[in-house]
Amino acid sequence: MHCSPFIFKRHRLSLAIAGALASLCFGQLHAANVDIPPPSAEDAAAADNTIVITAPERLKSARIEMMPNIGTTVYEIDRHMIDNLGQGDSTPFDDVLLRMPGVVQDSKASGSIHVRDDHGNVQYRINGVELPEGISGFGQSIDTRFVENIDFVTGALPAQYGLRTAGIIDIQTKEGNVTPGGRLSMQVGSNNYVEPALELFGSSGALTYFLSGSYLQNAIGIENPTASKNPIHDETHQSKSFGNISYFLNDDSRLSLLFGTYDGRFQIPNNPDQTAQFSLTGYSDITSGINTVPSATLNEQQTEENRYVVLSYQKTLGNLNFQFSGYHQFSEILFSPDVVGDLIYNGIATEAMRSSSSNGLQFDSSYKINAEHTLRGGFAYNRQYTQSNNNSQVFPLSSGIPGSDPVTVIDNSAKLGTTSSYYVQDQWTLSKQLTFNYGLRYDQVSAYIQENQWSPRLNLSFKASDDTTWHAGYSRYFTPPAQELLSQNSIDKYVNTSGEAQVANSDPVKAERTNYFDIGVTHKVNAQLSLTADAYFKQITNLLDEGQFGQALILTPFNYAKGYAKGLELSGIYNEKNWGAFLNVSIQKAQATDIISGQATFSPDELAYIANHYVYLDHDQTFSVTGGANTRIGQYKLSGDVIYGSGLRNTPPEAAPNSASLPDYITANANLTRNWNKTAIGSIEGRIAVINIFDRSYLLRDGTGIGVGAPQYGARRTLFVGISTSF
Repeated sequence: MHCSPFIFKRHRLSLAIAGALASLCFGQLHAANVDIPPPSAEDAAAADNTIVITAPERLKSARIEMMPNIGTTVYEIDRHMIDNLGQGDSTPFDDVLLRMPGVVQDSKASGSIHVRDDHGNVQYRINGVELPEGISGFGQSIDTRFVENIDFVTGALPAQYGLRTAGIIDIQTKEGNVTPGGRLSMQVGSNNYVEPALELFGSSGALTYFLSGSYLQNAIGIENPTASKNPIHDETHQSKSFGNISYFLNDDSRLSLLFGTYDGRFQIPNNPDQTAQFSLTGYSDITSGINTVPSATLNEQQTEENRYVVLSYQKTLGNLNFQFSGYHQFSEILFSPDVVGDLIYNGIATEAMRSSSSNGLQFDSSYKINAEHTLRGGFAYNRQYTQSNNNSQVFPLSSGIPGSDPVTVIDNSAKLGTTSSYYVQDQWTLSKQLTFNYGLRYDQVSAYIQENQWSPRLNLSFKASDDTTWHAGYSRYFTPPAQELLSQNSIDKYVNTSGEAQVANSDPVKAERTNYFDIGVTHKVNAQLSLTADAYFKQITNLLDEGQFGQALILTPFNYAKGYAKGLELSGIYNEKNWGAFLNVSIQKAQATDIISGQATFSPDELAYIANHYVYLDHDQTFSVTGGANTRIGQYKLSGDVIYGSGLRNTPPEAAPNSASLPDYITANANLTRNWNKTAIGSIEGRIAVINIFDRSYLLRDGTGIGVGAPQYGARRTLFVGISTSF
């Protein structure tokens, strides 16, 4: 059996069936060698004087057993698919996810991606441990290089998943190897793109390790606010590191240490030829048309950092498996304005800092009672301290007219909050064809809000035949707003200044509550072709959304009273011996009504209209299509893919909010790689890739819509050349 390395799998089978398919497709089982028995653990241990020969795979399987995905929609991405993307393992992590059905592209300032018409609400897990939330900015702390494979889980989720539920990004990382080695790579490209990276792995007795680090610089760190090929003032410098260290106490238990760091510096790109809106003594006078500070010369900056460390103990005792983890996370964003320029063009210049420090515990377990029932349960607790500091320069108002000499407003706040979650569920195997997973979850949040919810979860998986599997599910979700994005702005501090809100009240943001329904089918047409379809509907109370309402590119949450989202996803995968292809089509719609929190960030006209009408969410995109193909000829691999979107929402002049959509767009990408094996300096790979081959200029945002800031254009044609050596 041959499986194309470019293709991701979509499965809704039992874990055992899914695991077998994964092994066949991606080389974890070696069918050609099944008649040669492997050495026993005892023989291997005696020969190597170590206890870690069988422990890694045994404990990896046990960790998977604790996290069932029965009745959900799962897309699996492995190293082969990543290698066939244009930039290979230098591909930004969100760009990897863009190849999944139901994922919509957005600008970095607006969340980068959206899953099934949610704004954010994505949960990241590394080796079974949920990463605490950090401050979201332009950068991504997850480096594609340390990924071994990804389960992208959507739909009606089982009880172990909560709080962030639009999609689960479950990452299994690379691990150490008995034979030490590494990989050194360099990629360069258009817009002064330079990215060196290093990976090291190995073992020493019962200790294994995998370490990676990378550095990135380019001249297009954030999407260009104009259609030009080269943005103005848009450099970025980013560094990342990651480590996965495991110590195997015996074949049934291990201690694991994960850590990661991210540092990013961004210039905020300028939009030239803007008109001054305010007079500033010594710089501009709007009555006479004098302005000595062109908008193309502004110097706004944003810096970001993120740190996390996770210590886990995993144990398997016959039918009992469990993992207990403790973690710490810290993140911070600092926006530095161009004080003079921002006062002239915006009437306010704010140095804004957001920071978050989290400590928490997570416990997950499974116990196989008998052949029919497997019981699972666990809990999670997080304690988070957040700070929001705002130092603003604004103009005082006299009879509604701004002066030309600014004053300072200090608006600082801090909050200590906690979340706690508990779940229990039973996997009931009713027959060889039918599996029923049912459970109950309880979540509680105590921060700016005090709320809780009991959430039932029901999932069915039915194998109608060897080639066809159905699934259906219902889940109740509870999604509190991200605490680090909730700044306690004191509205009264800005009264009678150019920073004064048009609406004088702002209710606190509430937790979103959702009834989620999902149904789907997978059908294998023949040995080469598999087809899938999945439909979902979300009935939502206190629908959470986020917007950029200030000059700082930091998102702020708010609620609609109620809303809904629905969609259909279609997928096809075709595999031949030396080539493969895939195609995904998504149709989505999301609307909501009546803004009930954060009102001070909106205009009275917007609030009045939305209070009595359903409006599209700003990140709704009706049609999304992704597709690709790849082939191998000797040591050469050629691959390509396309991404199509019908356009996000915008607000035309004198029209209702989010009543129109931006023009549709399509981008095509291609990649050629060549391998040289067993050279004097190791195995070498050369890579040439072109992103947006036809150099199409397209809008992701036009600066209008609910909670949308400046316009952003997608990246123009970009050439990448890379080389790497494995040693």
